[in-house]
Amino acid sequence: MPRITKSLVESLPIPVGQPQYVWDEKVSGFGIKVLPSGKRKYVLKYRTHGGRAGRQRLLGLGIHGPVTAEQARSLAMKKLAAVANGEDPQAARQALGSAPTLSDVWRRYERDHLGLKKPSTRRNYQTIWNDRLMPAFGSHKLEDIRRGDIDTFHKRLASTPYQANRILALMSKLMNLAEEWELREGTNPCRHISKFREQPRQRFLSVDEIAAVRDAASRLLERSEITAHAVSILDLLLLTGARSGELASAKWEWVDWDAQIIALPESKTGAKTIYLSKAAIVVLRDQHERSKGQIYIYPGRSAGKHIQNLRKPWARICTEAGLEGVRVHDLRHTAASLALGSGTSLAIVGRLLGHTQVQTTLRYAHLDKDPALRAADLIGEQVRRHSGEGASSETRESG
Repeated sequence: MPRITKSLVESLPIPVGQPQYVWDEKVSGFGIKVLPSGKRKYVLKYRTHGGRAGRQRLLGLGIHGPVTAEQARSLAMKKLAAVANGEDPQAARQALGSAPTLSDVWRRYERDHLGLKKPSTRRNYQTIWNDRLMPAFGSHKLEDIRRGDIDTFHKRLASTPYQANRILALMSKLMNLAEEWELREGTNPCRHISKFREQPRQRFLSVDEIAAVRDAASRLLERSEITAHAVSILDLLLLTGARSGELASAKWEWVDWDAQIIALPESKTGAKTIYLSKAAIVVLRDQHERSKGQIYIYPGRSAGKHIQNLRKPWARICTEAGLEGVRVHDLRHTAASLALGSGTSLAIVGRLLGHTQVQTTLRYAHLDKDPALRAADLIGEQVRRHSGEGASSETRESG
């Protein structure tokens, strides 16, 4: 028996009638199946636990081309190790359905893995699946999903590059799990698909724009076009630099009035403290009067739920204020800008924003150049003052 290599596989003649098999000289049961159609498929022949008395199985390892000879050999060795441990790889695959779809993978992922993610991640993944991946690929058989299909789908989302890359990442995760769970043969079709370049946005509001936003919110509230809850949470976002999801889901039991903090047990970076200035305390006490008896600081329309969507009231405020291209998240950038503009160090700003690494806070360092300019002016004033006081009249005249 020969060793199965790329050159050998491609040199095998196409049979007439029945498929032909060639077996590897080293790895027991590893072979190549040549079909009358011209396709060449790597296979593994083995017996289930019990040795000669066990049932013989023929497991497909992938089609030559998408799968290389060495990849198939490595996979065959892994399967043989599983058989030696009493497992039956083909039976495990068949138990999950003869033709699993991407929806099958998602359901298993949702059942066994999604619950381990943070709430914000779970919501994001659910939205990506329901709105994007399920309509596009949910009913597709895993073996039928090709790189070209995913690449075309990804390119259609070019207008939203950040979200497009997050969608591709989740798709890649699901395809990796399909391979790990032996639901699909071959490599991940998301490989080698180029992600879009993401330009980080660092928009922040000027002092005049902040005033315009607050005036616009007051007018809309008077006309009952937005709620007092929405005005309050947007105000508190600007005062604290917190993420919108953090405040939206915050509970009254987490508020420590004496310490002037909201102690979040969970956030994007784990447990987090939101620090409340005197102005923030005023906003929060007003909200406490409005939401007495509620679990959440900012209750939603449904009983027992927190406020969900800030985009609509924020869009109305921006339209009223004449602002374009400003997101709710930019209030966080604005808080960072104001702190840096007051001369607060990056370390303290990072603590206020809940960053775990200083590199994250460094992204905000360019938002306000005033501290550096003020430092430069101080140096200049010191140099001029000392030069004028320390130099003699003779030196100045000779100079």
